[in-house]
Amino acid sequence: MVKKVVAALQVGTLPGGTQATLDNILSYEEEIKKKNVSLVVIPEATLGGYPKGSNFGTYLGYRLDSGRKEFAKYFSQAIEVGSGDGFPEINKLCKLARNTGAFICCGCVERDGSTLYCTMAYIDPKAGYVGKHRKLTPTATERLIWGQGDGSTLTVVDTKVGKVGGAICWENMMPLLRQTMYDKGVEVWCAPTVDQRPLWTVVMQNLAYEGRLFVVSAVQIMQDATAMGLGEVVDETTGRRKLPGLDSCEGNCIDGGSVIVNPFGEIIAGPLRGTEGLLTAEIDTDLIVQARYELDVVGHYSRGDVFQLSVNETSHGVKYTT
Repeated sequence: MVKKVVAALQVGTLPGGTQATLDNILSYEEEIKKKNVSLVVIPEATLGGYPKGSNFGTYLGYRLDSGRKEFAKYFSQAIEVGSGDGFPEINKLCKLARNTGAFICCGCVERDGSTLYCTMAYIDPKAGYVGKHRKLTPTATERLIWGQGDGSTLTVVDTKVGKVGGAICWENMMPLLRQTMYDKGVEVWCAPTVDQRPLWTVVMQNLAYEGRLFVVSAVQIMQDATAMGLGEVVDETTGRRKLPGLDSCEGNCIDGGSVIVNPFGEIIAGPLRGTEGLLTAEIDTDLIVQARYELDVVGHYSRGDVFQLSVNETSHGVKYTT
């Protein structure tokens, strides 16, 4: 029997930018240690920010200079993801992992050359940075600001809570992506997102029930659009903003909803809404075998004699040779 504590760290991007947001994440070190957490999932685009409500000056057929400047400002808050001295934010997360003994999956906006990606970085308490996953398909207008990931970052990592992998926000609803990750043996699925809707909880329950695995979904909490400097100012005293098309600025811009689900699709922690915090649950990975007794989508339910799945795991980046 393997019992471990897993957690969703429900935080959001702060008005002070990436460094202030990182400092807030690091402030949870003692609580992570006190609760003996072995895995921490941090929401989508927490480092770098999710600019909810912005159109970056883009309209069908043309773009404004103001949007280009806005993108440059957003670009400046993104981080580079990798191993070594040139990755200060990742190195600080590595220290957090070492100090707490927790494996960390952190949602961030990754800068690579002049392109941004929505990424989750995997950090081991002993080995440090061990890999990443880039969102394969940014949703709707996210495509304005984020590039598409490819099959080279369909990463699964062996950890003390089992095999860890997952997907970001709406790519969790891509059936072939899910099947690919199931084939890789994922036991604890990480699902960082900004989707605050109650329906998201249902999606996570379905994923856990289908894959017969544990799901840890961390959702951002953002008080209002001020965090990213977006929206129309509706209160000059507080600087509070509202987003275009929304009738009110009351309530949170992103309200959280982090949740942890077991392999039978049952919620074992959360949803946590309306507040920042560390949501935890104890999991027993032996439960996965029990759940797959009647449904194993990569075993007796796979029907490989009828269906085959082909996955291209090479990088799609242009390679120059001389």
